[in-house]
Amino acid sequence: MRSIRRELTVLEVRNLRVSYPARDGGLIEAVRGVSFALGRERLGIVGESGSGKSQTGRAILGLSAPGAIVTADTLQFDGIDLLRCSPAERRALRGRRIAMVLQDPKYSLNPVMRIGAQLAETLAAHRRVNNAETQRRVLQALRDVAIDDPERVAKLYPHEVSGGMGQRVMIAMMLIAEPELLIADEPTSALDVTVQLQVLAILDGLVKSRGMGLVFVSHDLRLVSSFCDRILVMYAGRVVEEIAAAQLHEAQHAYTRGLLDCLPRLDQPRHPLPTLQREEAWR
Repeated sequence: MRSIRRELTVLEVRNLRVSYPARDGGLIEAVRGVSFALGRERLGIVGESGSGKSQTGRAILGLSAPGAIVTADTLQFDGIDLLRCSPAERRALRGRRIAMVLQDPKYSLNPVMRIGAQLAETLAAHRRVNNAETQRRVLQALRDVAIDDPERVAKLYPHEVSGGMGQRVMIAMMLIAEPELLIADEPTSALDVTVQLQVLAILDGLVKSRGMGLVFVSHDLRLVSSFCDRILVMYAGRVVEEIAAAQLHEAQHAYTRGLLDCLPRLDQPRHPLPTLQREEAWR
């Protein structure tokens, strides 16, 4: 695996493992020895469904499912040991300094609360501000994600907005407390291409203007290669290759080459379509 050193490290992960008890008494390893460092940059994590992408992000934030066994040689955010800090310290970090945008706003937003109230509640959980300042920051958060007429949208319920707008509301909610690290778990997978580009442009602008670190989890290799600075390719819970996004076409691992080969091409129709080959040695 190629190693790319980064300066001004915000997050350091070394030998992260996430396991779950199996019915036969053994363990199912969802994440197996993942290592990377993240600076003020956009890091993409790609792979098939079940490769451990989301489990890696949730382990960093402390949101692994009940029963999960999470270990690591190093799991540090800004010098804070995330595995050894107290639950209260972990809760204080979550949302305020580290935030996570989940995949589908339909299941992440409270259906019986107005959008503005949900953003205000998130801000109140992490920052002490008066009502006037809360209202100002709620509206500004909606403007930051390119929502027109934020006063009107703040009064709506989640079911009254489109999927694309709901996803932008989720991003606004996670960014209102001004975190230093954002984990975006397939934030554009349910959106059409036009809205995808809008959401990516918003994330890009916020990362640059705020100097955040971004972990962008996706199964879309082409999307990640055009948006991120670096890419981690995961297979069966492991990182099989780390490469600069601009050099993705030079990838050496057979699994990454297989993913690239499966991308559709308009210039040369292929029949039969290529299939992804998997080897036991990669596991």
